[in-house]
Amino acid sequence: MSKSTKTILWVFFLIVALVQLFPLIWLVDFSFLSSTEFYSSSVLKWPSDPQWQNYINAWVDGKFLRYFINSAFVTTVTILLTVILSLTLGYAFTRMQWKLRSVFFTIILLGIMIPIHATLLPNFAIFKALGLTNSYLGLILPYTAVSVPLGTFILTGFMRSIPKAMEESAVVDGANIYRIVFQIIAPLTAPALVTVIVTTFLNCWNEFIMASTFLSKDSLKTLPFSVMNFAGQYSSDYGSQFAVMVLTSIPAIIIYAIFNEQITKGVTAGAVKG
Repeated sequence: MSKSTKTILWVFFLIVALVQLFPLIWLVDFSFLSSTEFYSSSVLKWPSDPQWQNYINAWVDGKFLRYFINSAFVTTVTILLTVILSLTLGYAFTRMQWKLRSVFFTIILLGIMIPIHATLLPNFAIFKALGLTNSYLGLILPYTAVSVPLGTFILTGFMRSIPKAMEESAVVDGANIYRIVFQIIAPLTAPALVTVIVTTFLNCWNEFIMASTFLSKDSLKTLPFSVMNFAGQYSSDYGSQFAVMVLTSIPAIIIYAIFNEQITKGVTAGAVKG
């Protein structure tokens, strides 16, 4: 590759990176503005006096810590259920021989094409009848149901690349099916499991429509509600809203940055070997 070609590629990738990072830069920039500085024609505006009070408002008036704990609990339980169900379903579809296996595998994968908000009204009617509205379970169940199809798809593709000889050796040593799945197969599928964990986290962390429909108790609300605490009928505290969004996005950015390489490995391995 010639030097001029490398230079063009570097410039191209720098432009792409800048375009990708611009929303985050814009978000942080506006989180330090005062209310009077929002109304200007500038896309980016350096704050004359950085408003750190916006972050204090976001933490205190936005009830950030309480909502953060609720979001963390709902997301953690959803991830655990998604991983266990996707792992066991993936094993059943790739290693076990049983009738109608292909039919059920197709039905599970159909769930990938159904957006979570299409199930909003049916879920609300069912949860209302069962008394699951205003409860963590009212969010965990639909979040898990939507995440399991994609997790099963990723894990089945990855499991097909694992030699069956390892399981046969474990069976000879007396291992039962639970030990094979959780102590032998699970570590071998670690890159795919990380992909499932991160995608499930990103889907649950910022979800708002379903949470606003099912939750009305303040003690159960999740992080997106913090933004709404600064939106009024006649005026809104935009600086505090941007500060809340910055704080909310930090965990997602950290997790994606840490596991970025594992996500790539999990997706590509499943796609190529599946």
